[in-house]
Amino acid sequence: MRALAALGALCLGLLAPAAQAMRIKEIAAVQGVRSNQLTGYGLVVGLDGTGDQTTQMPYTTQSLSNYLREMGVTLPSGNGVTAPQLKNVAAVIVTAQLPAFAQPGQMIDVVVSSMGNAKSLKGGTLIATPMRGADGEIYALAQGNVAVGGAGASAGGSKVQINQLNAGRIPEGAQVERSVPTPLQDGDSVTFGLNASDFQTASQMAQVINRLKGGGIARALDGRTVQVRAPQDPSERVGFIAQLEELQLDNPTPAAKVVINARTGSIVLNQAVTLGPCAIAHGNLAITISSTPVISQPNSLSQGQTVVAQRSDIQVKQEPGILLQMPPSPQLADVVRALNSLGATPQDLLAILQAIKAAGALNAELEVI
Repeated sequence: MRALAALGALCLGLLAPAAQAMRIKEIAAVQGVRSNQLTGYGLVVGLDGTGDQTTQMPYTTQSLSNYLREMGVTLPSGNGVTAPQLKNVAAVIVTAQLPAFAQPGQMIDVVVSSMGNAKSLKGGTLIATPMRGADGEIYALAQGNVAVGGAGASAGGSKVQINQLNAGRIPEGAQVERSVPTPLQDGDSVTFGLNASDFQTASQMAQVINRLKGGGIARALDGRTVQVRAPQDPSERVGFIAQLEELQLDNPTPAAKVVINARTGSIVLNQAVTLGPCAIAHGNLAITISSTPVISQPNSLSQGQTVVAQRSDIQVKQEPGILLQMPPSPQLADVVRALNSLGATPQDLLAILQAIKAAGALNAELEVI
């Protein structure tokens, strides 16, 4: 019996929810340590007849002419010379993320997307494309074979396609040419920015750091910013930040929120949502319209014509409404169970939740995206 009791206690301990904790690196980031957006315009060559239709996309021909001119090749123009039809060339936009602390010579991934009417970028090669930042300066140079994850085939007017063919990726397809200065070593302190504004989390973060490093070293400036005094030596500062990022905080209860996606009918509720006492009436109105063909046959001596007419039958059926008395629900499971008992579809729940919120019975913020 004692062994069974010990086994039961162990099972209960395993089933009990563990206290949730999160590291500072998962909820905050050092301000100034960020990636930068890079973009460029280039050409993909070597396509199997799936490039831009240059009669509709003249900039593709112009871009290739400019590229060939830089290579010492001048295309003839005028005197009845027609523009070249470049079926194996496509104009593309190249994008990439320049990570923080990236140094010249390092490689980064790039995404290549068609900007014209090319049918596919499969099998193409991106020629050297400068990638610029928001300041207009060149920070990387992209080039390489485009990897497209889709596939497709067409014949006799039929077409089959899997995934997207007009966008691809070049792993390590760009070489960094210039680094972006990061103000990590500036000043006598570092500032952590929380991913979401929360005064409780910011205050708790400052308290945990002060308990480890001494009182007064960290202070919460607002609900999203925590300032921490850091060593002046660069190597010591890096180790100091690494140690702080591994500190664990108790996961605070988030603000009650219900997020509704009106386009897809999705509804997401967090664990803090509660429901006050209310009564909900839910009913359905069904309208059925049927059409039956009716043939009108004239008399044999009337010289008339046979006419086919339509007879419409409209029926309106209203199902009896259901009045559901909902008691106060302190837990998320009770809220979901009560809403599911209505038998409403996700689209119906959108209107029901909005009505409950307007009545003051939904203790949560309602956000429609």
